[in-house]
Amino acid sequence: QVQPVESGGGLEQAGGSLRLTCAASRIVFSISTMGWYRQAPGKERELVATITPGGTTKYTDSVKGRFTISRDIARNTVFLQMNSLKPEDTAVYYCIAKNVFRDSWGQGTQVTVSS
Repeated sequence: QVQPVESGGGLEQAGGSLRLTCAASRIVFSISTMGWYRQAPGKERELVATITPGGTTKYTDSVKGRFTISRDIARNTVFLQMNSLKPEDTAVYYCIAKNVFRDSWGQGTQVTVSS
């Protein structure tokens, strides 16, 4: 399995929390910067957060302090904990595994935040 697989999206009220999960193969996970992008209707896909193989994290400004990216190395899994959700967080969230060989995208999972 090369393509990452996401899960955990859904419908949540503003102020609530959701956790997204992305599973990848062991080899891909070990050599890749793992990350999350999102795409809202009518907008371009944007970077949300990334975590390098060394554990360095990076966030887009709009989610800093609310979202946390983390990983479980033993399970080849990366998480995106989303707290204090806002309606503007509504989007399809995509997991990406980025390395020197290729970028592998997941199918996406819908996150909808109601006001």
